[in-house]
Amino acid sequence: MSGPCLFVHPRRIRRGAALTLVFAGVLATGAAVGSWGAEPGSRQDPQAARIPARAYLGAVESDQVKAAAAQAQEDGKSGSKAAREVVSRSGDRWGAVYSAREYEGYRQTLDGAYVGVGISARRDAQGRIAVERVEPGSPAQKAGVRAGDRLRTVDHKIVTGRPVTEVVALLRGPADGSPGTRVKLGLRRGGHEWTQELRRARLTTDPVTVDRLSGYDDHRPGAVRIKVDSFTKGTGERVRRAMRSIPRGDGVLLDLRGNSGGLVSEAVTAASSFLDGGLVATYDVRGDQRVLDARPGGDTDSPLVVLVDGGTMSAAELLTGALQDRGRAVVVGSRTFGKGSVQMPSELPDGSVAELTVGHYRTPAGRNVDGEGIDPDLTVKGDDGPSAEARARTVLSGLGSGS
Repeated sequence: MSGPCLFVHPRRIRRGAALTLVFAGVLATGAAVGSWGAEPGSRQDPQAARIPARAYLGAVESDQVKAAAAQAQEDGKSGSKAAREVVSRSGDRWGAVYSAREYEGYRQTLDGAYVGVGISARRDAQGRIAVERVEPGSPAQKAGVRAGDRLRTVDHKIVTGRPVTEVVALLRGPADGSPGTRVKLGLRRGGHEWTQELRRARLTTDPVTVDRLSGYDDHRPGAVRIKVDSFTKGTGERVRRAMRSIPRGDGVLLDLRGNSGGLVSEAVTAASSFLDGGLVATYDVRGDQRVLDARPGGDTDSPLVVLVDGGTMSAAELLTGALQDRGRAVVVGSRTFGKGSVQMPSELPDGSVAELTVGHYRTPAGRNVDGEGIDPDLTVKGDDGPSAEARARTVLSGLGSGS
């Protein structure tokens, strides 16, 4: 590690503080909750011995999973099913096995483009599938599908009880599918049930939205909200461009609520927008300690508030922890989800992909995130989104924005 004042106490907030790991070339999807992309700023930590690697339960080696899959195939059974059983028995909380079709779908999503209908799905405790988000301008949005609608069937296949990955694969169709193919959805809203036929389209995602906050005097510095929904390819550079376009002295509300993660390389690039180099996170892969560094030249003067909630996960937590530990931002909202593990993908004999936990990352101050989450500096109780944003804006004003 290098540079003076590398660590700042997590609760010491001061304005203006200097403040795609791709393994074997494959993108880790992390069940849509966080992936690691090739990060040129990662390096071995010469002082890593002082940061103990966090032991994790249920570790299983990829060779074991591959061997089980190969043996099953020799016996005329499903290799991917055997692999899933091994991963399930291991107790690896984030370990998973994806079909080649499912994995390709997530790879496309992380690239920011895919063929589909524009629906993000989630599964509740009862196994019911609901529409979590509808992409603006997508076939689903044009057909009137809304977030919160219940998804009952896809092409007459009942989806209740299925993993979300399977449901998403059904929505997108064959891996080699083309725009214009049809898919029938069985939907429910309240007591109303109906069937909707949609045509798949080639969609691109823009996970970064920038808008000016109202209520600020035109003669004084204002404030800008940068909403980041996920860290897909190019997200970090979009955040950097947004920061360069903000007038000097304006405050920034970085909204990471509901951000399920993505490519860590993009989160590190985003961190570089607010830091003048230095540590973003440390991580271990089977005990091999490395660090992730921000690039120099970021904006360390603009007042910054980060807004988080229980849906802030993985790469978004890594970014939050870095800005909090480095004293660069005040974090407002509720405790984040708590996914701070590193997954490594391995291709199985039948083309499916096993993604296994091989380590964990820590914030600059050495805090573990996995299973713990990040506590805000100012906690807003409950799930009142407008209230949390109002408090965040108040804090931002107090830091100097618009005052």
